[in-house]
Amino acid sequence: MNYIAVLVTLLLYFICWFLIATSKKNYGLIDIAWGGGFVLTAVVSYLFSPRITIQNSLILVLVILWGVRLAIHLGRRNWNKPEDYRYTNMRKRWGNNFPKLKAFLTVFMVQYLLLIIISLPIIQVNSNVNSQFYWWQILGIIIWIFGFIFEVFGDRQLEVFKKLPQNKGKLLTSGLWSLTRHPNYFGESMCWWGIFLISLTTLSTLWLVISPLLITSLLLFVSGVPILEKKYKNREDFKEYAKTTPKFVPFIGKKGL
Repeated sequence: MNYIAVLVTLLLYFICWFLIATSKKNYGLIDIAWGGGFVLTAVVSYLFSPRITIQNSLILVLVILWGVRLAIHLGRRNWNKPEDYRYTNMRKRWGNNFPKLKAFLTVFMVQYLLLIIISLPIIQVNSNVNSQFYWWQILGIIIWIFGFIFEVFGDRQLEVFKKLPQNKGKLLTSGLWSLTRHPNYFGESMCWWGIFLISLTTLSTLWLVISPLLITSLLLFVSGVPILEKKYKNREDFKEYAKTTPKFVPFIGKKGL
């Protein structure tokens, strides 16, 4: 019942966002829906949980903190702004044949499916409840806090940097951005490794590792890091920055392009 409730609720949620994005002619608004989708998943699965435990209550709070913060951040950045170039380029590739249907399937439904897979630890911890607390769940809390700090402060440092007129056209290479070229993406990945460990109430659910593996792979190889690296790879200042700053993992990550 828990899984069905989440699947149906999320489907309706993404349909609503599709209608909003279509009316505003901006499919980039799907980015705002991303964080809110996890919050909705956490709340619905928690309400359908047969038992309240430390684990599922903790995950509910952490996911709400993470998802609401991200939705607000992206909402301030994207609402009533021009459509992100990624989605504009998609429109050009789609042509004039069924663009709305293509957008619904390739943007909104793909993210719907990805969100469900990444949310599996959230749903599972509310389905098979176990009140016993393990050492790795404490480690998960620490990892989540570490990741949340990186994501929040990374986004904040970039936002402040871009607001200053003297920084127009420049790269941010100080603060957390001196430790990794993508502190916000690294932080997001760590948050989901933390959620996974907290949800791991029994070793039989180790298969839930698909969640942090998927979000990390998406950020590192598909939708996050590669897009920005490609955008700046021909700039001399970025090449110098890349020589001294890890690509993803602070301190020990791969340097260079």
